[in-house]
Amino acid sequence: MIDPVPAPDPARPDPEPFVAPLPMEGDPDACFAGDRGVLDPAVRRVLVRLLQRRFLLAERHPEDWRVLLDHQHLVESRLHELFVRLVVDQGRGVAYKQQVRAEGLDAPILLRDEAYSRAETLVLVYLRTVYQRESSSGEPAARVDVEEVEQTVLSYFAETDGDLAKRQRAVRSALTRLRQDGIVDEESEGRYRVGPLVEIVLSAERLRELDAWLRERTAEPEGATR
Repeated sequence: MIDPVPAPDPARPDPEPFVAPLPMEGDPDACFAGDRGVLDPAVRRVLVRLLQRRFLLAERHPEDWRVLLDHQHLVESRLHELFVRLVVDQGRGVAYKQQVRAEGLDAPILLRDEAYSRAETLVLVYLRTVYQRESSSGEPAARVDVEEVEQTVLSYFAETDGDLAKRQRAVRSALTRLRQDGIVDEESEGRYRVGPLVEIVLSAERLRELDAWLRERTAEPEGATR
């Protein structure tokens, strides 16, 4: 025989729940209502910025850089769960991410390659050449003017690439894109400082390949076809 459940006594208050709900205001570690994350807000921000941006630069974002170095293993762990690898170059002060690709690994692709346009690549070749030359001569930094960039890069364009004004706009748009990526900094109007990031974006081996291709192309007689 099952004992009957006693009726609640209206004179006695209901017992406290086993786990009382905790309002967000009472949880100092919560960033928002229903927050189940365990990372500190500063670490979360660095993680998001690494996913948002192509590069994280110590010079431009010193506080984020400090947080990254202090919590590098934790950030790496979170990225690895997404099949993304973190690369931190402390010498150059730059961090960036890479999609993990391995034979036999069935991993969804999160990161998409953002290729540089033809004009951006031509400007990169020139900037990388200048940076390499200045570094080899012991100069602490490499600087270029927009006019000298145009003078060299425009020589790589063909007549079919449009008139002079259109080609100049392409070069200046390329410099804008590279400035946004942190490869150059505009110190004054039309004057740029080339950063060490250019060595990562364009390796010495790739520079030699592109330089050889450009020399071959510019050596062709006018009107030749390939």
